[in-house]
Amino acid sequence: MIVRIMGEGQWVLADDKIDQLNAVDTDLEKAVSANDEDGFRTAFAALLDFVRNGERVPDDVLHDSDAILPPGDSTLAEMRELISGDGLIAG
Repeated sequence: MIVRIMGEGQWVLADDKIDQLNAVDTDLEKAVSANDEDGFRTAFAALLDFVRNGERVPDDVLHDSDAILPPGDSTLAEMRELISGDGLIAG
């Protein structure tokens, strides 16, 4: 799976990491749904860190992204507008 973080680049995550990615995304969705600012910050940072631990795609290589995450400075209000019933990562 290829995940883009807006303004940063793309990372490849191994197929065996998808369930973990979805679990971190679920934590984010719960924090946003609860309007929990501290929980949101913690969960969003964890999601971004999880993705950044994947294999970085060189900037001169462009692939279609399977998921696109907002930049790290996104607010809880902005995230509320982006999250669907499946979180940021569909699946």
